[in-house]
Amino acid sequence: MNTKYSLLLVFVVLILTGGCQSLTEDPKGSLTPGTYFKTQADLDASVAAIYIQFARDGAWGFTNRSTSYFGSDDFTTDPGLNKEDFRLFDRLSGGSGNLSLVAQWQGPWQGIYQANNVIANYAKVASTDVLKNQAAGQAYFLRALGYYYLVRTFGPVPIILTQIDVNDRPPRDPVDKVYAAIISDLQKAKELLPASFPGQPGKANQMAARSLLADVYLTMTGWPLKQESNYKLAADEANAVIQSNQFNLNTAYATVFATNNSPESIFGLQYNVSGGLPLRSAGSSSVPLDEVATNGSSGWDDYYPEINFYKNAPPCSRTDATFYTTIKLRQPDGKTFKLVPWDSPETHAGHPYYKKFRAGLNGDGVSETETVINAINPSTNKVYDIIRYPLVLLDYAEASAMAAGGPTADSYKAINLVRKRAGLPDLTPGLSATAFRDAVVYERAYEFAGEFGVRWFDIVRLQLLPQVVAARGPLENPIPANTNFAQKYLAPIPINEMARNPAWVQNEGY
Repeated sequence: MNTKYSLLLVFVVLILTGGCQSLTEDPKGSLTPGTYFKTQADLDASVAAIYIQFARDGAWGFTNRSTSYFGSDDFTTDPGLNKEDFRLFDRLSGGSGNLSLVAQWQGPWQGIYQANNVIANYAKVASTDVLKNQAAGQAYFLRALGYYYLVRTFGPVPIILTQIDVNDRPPRDPVDKVYAAIISDLQKAKELLPASFPGQPGKANQMAARSLLADVYLTMTGWPLKQESNYKLAADEANAVIQSNQFNLNTAYATVFATNNSPESIFGLQYNVSGGLPLRSAGSSSVPLDEVATNGSSGWDDYYPEINFYKNAPPCSRTDATFYTTIKLRQPDGKTFKLVPWDSPETHAGHPYYKKFRAGLNGDGVSETETVINAINPSTNKVYDIIRYPLVLLDYAEASAMAAGGPTADSYKAINLVRKRAGLPDLTPGLSATAFRDAVVYERAYEFAGEFGVRWFDIVRLQLLPQVVAARGPLENPIPANTNFAQKYLAPIPINEMARNPAWVQNEGY
């Protein structure tokens, strides 16, 4: 899919990610030849274009970025309607011809290609070393981010770190080599990036690189690599972010999802509806089809949690802010609403929904009161946080405990910070390493419920599908009896990519 972006779109991203770049420059942001890299403005525009490739609707701007993650218990979808693409993966039955899967593949790749262009040419720009390095550091971070999602979703993928001819057909590289490339890029990003970009939200900085690196190391301790020596490396990187004191959990949980760039946002994609770059996974996408606003707009019923996932949530203020459990049904007069519980026979899905994704940015998703819905919008200006500080704290808690053979005082301190903000008491002391790890995984499931694969990737690295499927309730989309769970931790390579690369072998089970 080749998309031409308007200058306005590039200008918007320059505003959102660059803060003070001039709009009078010709960005040339989506052009790739090295000859366009002459000034710092050209370079900044090309870096901005990397963010666009990730954030756009055909990549991570819509719910289809999570298509293959619907096998998780924090995601399910309607048993009918036009949700077949999501429903198939919810049933662990998705295939390579799934059209929504394409966003998971193409989004990261197009970002990677644009990052390669920046990395290959940034040194040629007539500018200061500091500014050039900052641009390159962001490109290294974003390239690593793209590969991190690709390797966890699809397994072996080609490692392409230079500009290549469109006719090249590189082989898929082993998972361990892909991770080595990711680590190399993040180490380079750490070297080149400043600790922060004051007043410029959206720019990846050194703390973002270290946070991602901690998560990468932790993931490598699980399936398929099972490199347990990386626990200490994960703990060290996460601890460096914690010790920086740049982030905190002082914002109420619900507020994090109704405002942008909170004090716990380490890296988030910036969106702007008027600039043609909307986030469309908040608002309508997470609202019940049963709900119709006074202006006639309605929910899309794309995603919501499984019933037992909701029922197993810890009673606390975070749970109250996470789940939407009272459905508003518009009455015949078009102005008043009947409030019914999520499991009322008057609802067609009989599921709770996500409250935290309804508002968008201060209500530009769903505009409502406790008893009335005024409007339900599909396009929001909400930042989509890829890395929040609680992820770093929980990564540190797990990694430090496993590295030491049991939780340390600092391991407990990290998880208890997350629990305190959630409205929960401190975790039981004296747990074994495994019991503590399981407690952290449980905490992460509900701290990040419904958030871009966080729960799914825990299921994958710890190979939890048998337990997750066993806990499914009878009202969920049924999984075929002969499903081989071991073959479902990776998604299939999209069929069009297999056709372009006839030497590739499809992932097992597809």
